[in-house]
Amino acid sequence: MKKLFYSCMFCMAFFVAHAQKIESASFIYESAPFPSCHASTLVETPQGIAAAWFGGTHEKHPDVAIWLSFYRQGRWSEPVEVANGIQGNGKRYPLWNPVLFQMPGKELILFYKDGPAPDEWWGMLKRSFDGGKTWSAAEQLPKDIYGPIKNKPELLADGTLICPSSSEDHDWRLHMEFTKDAGKTWTRTAALNDGVTTSAIQPSILKLPGGKLQLVCRSENDYVLQATSTDQGKSWSALKPTTLLNPNSGIDAVTLQDGRHILVYNNTKKGRSPLNVAISSDGQNWQDIAILENEPHGEFSYPAVIQSTDGKIHITYTWKRKKIKHVVMTL
Repeated sequence: MKKLFYSCMFCMAFFVAHAQKIESASFIYESAPFPSCHASTLVETPQGIAAAWFGGTHEKHPDVAIWLSFYRQGRWSEPVEVANGIQGNGKRYPLWNPVLFQMPGKELILFYKDGPAPDEWWGMLKRSFDGGKTWSAAEQLPKDIYGPIKNKPELLADGTLICPSSSEDHDWRLHMEFTKDAGKTWTRTAALNDGVTTSAIQPSILKLPGGKLQLVCRSENDYVLQATSTDQGKSWSALKPTTLLNPNSGIDAVTLQDGRHILVYNNTKKGRSPLNVAISSDGQNWQDIAILENEPHGEFSYPAVIQSTDGKIHITYTWKRKKIKHVVMTL
């Protein structure tokens, strides 16, 4: 009985401590002109925090488009469609996995994928020079360049944008893409894994001391995988598992202003619940600090995470494929 008492007290303390880190949790919208949504992205802009996601009848339906909303003064604006898959010949394909990036002092870029399925899609981007009010015509990326596949790019010290990417045309393989001119010209690495013994996609990039980089990614190997680079992402160590479980579902991570790292993931080998937040001081040793969702059999997936200039941590994720949820945390 005494053991049970102390166990319950520990659980209560765990959840109270974690709840104190969550400042707010709400949906970006309550109703929308689409029944299904997925794959949100976040970025801080001079006009406020922006989120985008794909929404439509259901994933893979030709009517799936990219929708955008802004977070200002604690409220989200009404979602607006900013890209669709209507082709020049009138045929329409679904869109996938938007990724927003704010070029410092310049345009806001929207990367996304266009095409009938992940093994056939191609990379696209649009630009906004007025804070997301209007957007340029869509630009198709070069062959075998997809842009950041799910998670945000990182701007390196020399002005190169490194985009964590992957391909699903045959086996699941990671690669990195680089652009020095905001998406006009591109280079890419070879595949970072064979896709057979190690099957992985959708990396995130963390920044380590001494200019090193670390990737963490989704895998079919039961765990979040990691690798490191000492040459600004041109070459990487072999992928190896972290201690964090992964049920073959998307994750995201970010390096904080104080050098620590936050990672959002499904803490299970099967299913897409629970959804946890973990923190690390070195990118190797992780500790859970919050459980965002834990409803059995629910789908809470594809998180995006950033830290805004005021130090707050913003997380969005798919909530049962019906809504996009937004959580604000403080540490």
